[in-house]
Amino acid sequence: MYFCENMLNEIILIAFYVIILLYSVILHEVMHGVMAMWLGDMTAKYAGRITANPVSHIDPWLTIGMPILMLIITKGSFAFGGAKPVPYNPYNLRDQRWGPAWVALAGPGSNIVIAIMAAIIARVISIPSAAKIDIINNIRAAEWDSLAVVISSSVGSIFFALLIMIIFWNILLAVFNLIPIPPLDGSKMLFSIFPIKIETMAIFEQFGFILLLFVIFVFNAPIAFVLNLFWLLFFSLTV
Repeated sequence: MYFCENMLNEIILIAFYVIILLYSVILHEVMHGVMAMWLGDMTAKYAGRITANPVSHIDPWLTIGMPILMLIITKGSFAFGGAKPVPYNPYNLRDQRWGPAWVALAGPGSNIVIAIMAAIIARVISIPSAAKIDIINNIRAAEWDSLAVVISSSVGSIFFALLIMIIFWNILLAVFNLIPIPPLDGSKMLFSIFPIKIETMAIFEQFGFILLLFVIFVFNAPIAFVLNLFWLLFFSLTV
């Protein structure tokens, strides 16, 4: 009976883990459209993408297929995905030079703001510091069975765990998307600072995904190092 209950709790935790990722990605994309709208382009609004309705943002592979496949491959320890990119027309922006950079920054910026808010709320949750550290370590290691046991005795622990998941995913999304390689947001900011020809940009966009995979494979240690620095910073704010 205990084993079945604990297994159910693990499944629920993984479900929240994936749902938090989904809505973190959706908000990231929505904020691109909102920023573009503030700067004069209504493309995202007319396309019905300024909405929290996941149906409008779901990509069959990025949003569903890839996270499920990664959960299967990693045995529930890790998942990652994305949403359909929110469309916008840079030629409609009032600021042609810096407008694309602001639109690009809106996504990672929103993730950082969410992580800060989650850290502040987590800080005031009244559970022992040792329990908070245990929850953080279990979520980072995706130890769902241990996490289910740790949070089972306290409503505060459950809410703290959800907030740590929010911080985890939003920091990952912010840092990852700031890598200056197409199609990530960092490339749009880089091209605003160092303008290049449209033809050259098109080549980068065409082969950007291959280059991104290469960078992730070759420079995975530095990327992980930077991610860990930000995670440690935000998690330390919660204890």
